[in-house]
Formats: sequence, structure tokens, C-alpha cells
Amino acid sequence: MGLPAEKILAEALQLSSTLRALVAERLIESLDLDEPGEVTSEWHDEIVRRCREVDEKVVDLIPAETVLARAYATLK
Repeated sequence: MGLPAEKILAEALQLSSTLRALVAERLIESLDLDEPGEVTSEWHDEIVRRCREVDEKVVDLIPAETVLARAYATLK
């Protein structure tokens, strides 16, 4: 990583968790913009809806470890 990238990263890490999530989301989205057709408008709407539900604390999140443990338990 070059010096400008390190500076940007250091500054981004000083942001609140909400703003860091927004920055991360935008960066990830920018990786897929050149690949048309990967996300349909329906999926985009669904993603936006789910993100809003998480942000507004409408849904209860389950830790990944719990989900994976439950999934592995069903395989035994």
C-alpha cells in the first residue's frame, strides 16, 4: 500500500462505525460497477431494504459463529 492509501486508511479508521460502514459499502460497490448485470434492480432493492432494517434495528442480527454452529450441527 502506498503512502496516500495508508493516509486515507488511517483517517477512515478514525470515523465512527456508521461512517466506516458507509465508506466500506461504497468502496465495495465501486468494485462491481464495471460488471453490468451482476445485481438486478430487484436484488438491489432487497439489499437496500435489508440494510435499512439493520440500520434502524428492526431486525435482530445473529453472530456468524452462531449461524455456522447451527448449520454444522444440522449436518451431523
